[in-house]
Amino acid sequence: MVSNASALGRTGIQDWLLLRASAIVIVLYVLYLIGFVAITSDITYEVWSGFFSSSLTKVFTILALISILVHAWIGMWQVLTDYVKPLALRLVLQLVIIVALLAYLIYGTIVVWGA
Repeated sequence: MVSNASALGRTGIQDWLLLRASAIVIVLYVLYLIGFVAITSDITYEVWSGFFSSSLTKVFTILALISILVHAWIGMWQVLTDYVKPLALRLVLQLVIIVALLAYLIYGTIVVWGA
């Protein structure tokens, strides 16, 4: 069996399960947001701020953000391994993507849990 250093030790089954699980979390989060918008007659800044100040919403938002990032990473990894054949270029692109995704995670966490 050939080992690929850029795969981070995952298998195809693990990727498939992660994609499905992250997609479920994303769909549930979208339904949660749609449900809130549907039951709220007048959405003002105060109502929206109150909704996002709830601990449940904060945790669910972070879970959705992590799910989006996992989904994006696996998708980009698959595209890069399929279409970018030079190893050095692929590793540089993967590094850039990882740094961007980590920046999104840090910024999203600051936005959700910040003051």
